[in-house]
Amino acid sequence: MDALIRLFDQHGPLLVFLNVFVEQLGAPVPAVPTLMVAGALSVDGRVAWQSVLILAVLGSSLANFGWYLAGKRYGTRVLGVMCRISLSPDACVRRTSNAFTKWGVWALLVARFVPGLSAISSPMAGALGFKAGRFIFFDTLGTTLWAGIAIAAGALLHRQVDAVITALSEIGGWAVIVLLTVFALYIAYRWIERQRLLRFVRTHRIGVEELHDMVEQGQAPVIVDVRSAATRAGDARRIPGALEAELDEVQTLLAHVPPDRDIVFYCNCPNEASAANAALRLQRMGYTRVRPLLGGLDAWDVMVERRRTPRRSDDLPAPTITLKPEA
Repeated sequence: MDALIRLFDQHGPLLVFLNVFVEQLGAPVPAVPTLMVAGALSVDGRVAWQSVLILAVLGSSLANFGWYLAGKRYGTRVLGVMCRISLSPDACVRRTSNAFTKWGVWALLVARFVPGLSAISSPMAGALGFKAGRFIFFDTLGTTLWAGIAIAAGALLHRQVDAVITALSEIGGWAVIVLLTVFALYIAYRWIERQRLLRFVRTHRIGVEELHDMVEQGQAPVIVDVRSAATRAGDARRIPGALEAELDEVQTLLAHVPPDRDIVFYCNCPNEASAANAALRLQRMGYTRVRPLLGGLDAWDVMVERRRTPRRSDDLPAPTITLKPEA
């Protein structure tokens, strides 16, 4: 631990830059503790807080602008990739889209303070078509507020931070082991929760062909669109007859529906995560026939288009010709 402190004394601003940069790329390595330590050390003049702030903003801005460009070029495909590696795939797009719906580009001012929103706000800003200049301005301003508050908190609480550092130094290597163990347990818990959700999806989901056949036969279940309001506003596609509800509104919307009624939820998120979460919530309330739609709205559109498009003549099977035996 003493070696770590000496390393921070010598290369504090550089460590902050690397920590912030890696965190904003998406790695689960929080930078706030590093910023607070830097702020505490700046009180004694061991680290220049100005250098720490500038490098923190630079590290964050480089990573965020890279994600912004990826979102602008590849759109929602980038969001899908980020959510597949996220420990909370159902929340990452939904919360961010809701924030942009309420505040627009101003959401970037608070993005760094909100878990989940921080990771995906930059590519979503690109996917939504925000101009680069506005993105850079609001992102830089938001990052400066976030890093400045963390550094200031470390300076104000420098005695407490020093006490924690001293205690960790006295414990020695065990402190690192304990911290890593706690972090590993947290990651393991979130991973287990995600696997439980994915198992539910695999065993309970309904295919688009089966749902379409039920609708055609007059056995249509209650169909609920659980995409966020922002997503629905930017994507006019619908499954005919579907109700609309935010994830937190599902129980209220369906309170009058009998527990044994077929209910299908759909979204257009990775692994049908939001739809699966809605189904799980109702299942815990005693509903027995709730299912997420496999592939979501995208799979439904592909199926409808396939059924609508007539088959070409070269796709039809060749006619069978039977030759009569000669007399």
